[in-house]
Amino acid sequence: MDYQVAWDYQEALLQENVQIKAEARERAAARAGMVSSDGPFTTHYLLFVEHPPVYTLGKSGHMQNVLIGDEEMQARGVQFFRSNRGGDITFHGPGQLVGYPILDLEKFYTDIGRYLRNLEEVSIRVLADYGISGDRSPGETGVWIGADEKGKARKICAIGVRCSRWVTMHGFALNVTTDLSYFGDIIPCGITDKQVTSLEKELGYPVSLDEVKAKWKHHFEAVFEAELD
Repeated sequence: MDYQVAWDYQEALLQENVQIKAEARERAAARAGMVSSDGPFTTHYLLFVEHPPVYTLGKSGHMQNVLIGDEEMQARGVQFFRSNRGGDITFHGPGQLVGYPILDLEKFYTDIGRYLRNLEEVSIRVLADYGISGDRSPGETGVWIGADEKGKARKICAIGVRCSRWVTMHGFALNVTTDLSYFGDIIPCGITDKQVTSLEKELGYPVSLDEVKAKWKHHFEAVFEAELD
């Protein structure tokens, strides 16, 4: 799915939940009471998608981390978007599992840092299923392999989110069989001294995206203590 189409869909789901919460607050204020523990009746979503080749720059990102111009992007068939998520520049493309959780964190916990760590935890558990030790890098959001090995640290999962009224959008991008050459035209996440990798590169053989998706869903349910329909 095209990046803009997916973005618009996420935005619509987020705004729908934000509106539900706003109306619940208005009703509570009119009653001079509190919103009940059962409401507002927001809906959680976990969206999975593959994008055509696209570079996205987060709201705190820097254009100097984009190493090619518009003409070169067009020649490679890559789109470019300035996104309203956190983080810097990254790449999305075929063979990459992109996940967009649209969650009302007031039904979980109101802690963005904890939310980011939990997204990391899900992918870390997926990697463990393949015998790969994924880890966090202090001060850097995402999942890494060899995070403590100087010159060998490589990022396998990027994370960038947006949150409005505690409703989330955007999410994570886990490289499965991604063409990593596209990362050579950017400074991924603005980090100059670390590499990018994929499940295929680490394992030495291709992995089914559907298989990884199923594992991600399984571990999401455990980490977030939620049940997917």
